[in-house]
Amino acid sequence: MGLGGCIILIAAGAILTFATNWDMEGVNLDLVGVILMIVGLIGVTTFSSIARRRRVMVPPSTPLIDEERHHNYRDGYGGM
Repeated sequence: MGLGGCIILIAAGAILTFATNWDMEGVNLDLVGVILMIVGLIGVTTFSSIARRRRVMVPPSTPLIDEERHHNYRDGYGGM
């Protein structure tokens, strides 16, 4: 479940808890709404902790050159 699904769960739970006045026999819609909001919050925190670990490493714009390995030899054998 992605971040959008978690937000939908939170919104649906808030609607069931605060915006409805329905009575169903055997079902407490306020409790169902609170449970949906809690599950959505757990999903958001899990998603954000996973996303925080996935940091993209951007390569440097200029390549790093090892100065010890690259010498300016004229004859190819190390002599000048």
